Order: sequence, then C-alpha cells, then structure tokens
Amino acid sequence: MTPLTALGIQPVIPSKINRTYRRKHDAGLYGTRHLIENFFAKLKTFRAIATRYDKRAVAFLGAVHLVAAFITLK
Repeated sequence: MTPLTALGIQPVIPSKINRTYRRKHDAGLYGTRHLIENFFAKLKTFRAIATRYDKRAVAFLGAVHLVAAFITLK
C-alpha cells in the first residue's frame, strides 16, 4: 500500500473482517465508488454502449450521453 499512498491514492475497498490488521478506509468514498460502479453497470446493459456500436468517437460519446440521461431520468 505504501507506493499507492505515496502517489496520493486512498484505499477505498474495506479489508476483510477476518484480517488481523484492518486497513482504514473512508466509508463515504466507498459508497460513492459503489454508486459509480452501479451506474457503469447500468450503462453497459445497453447493447450499443457495451459493444461500442458507433464507429466515430463523437457518435459514441453522444450515445453515452443519451443513455446516461435516460438512466438518470428513469
């Protein structure tokens, strides 16, 4: 963990319960990470996003924005 901490990276995933030495972690940051992971999982349920159906990056980004708005409004 020392090389990551030297770069300013915080451990977010909590340690297992049965570990003898439990790392400290920020529970609020872990909750935010969980929400972001769930959002990307929902985003990838759309076939065009998961397979990157669009050829051009601009069209793909537009599709991502459209699906993100759809998920947010849902």
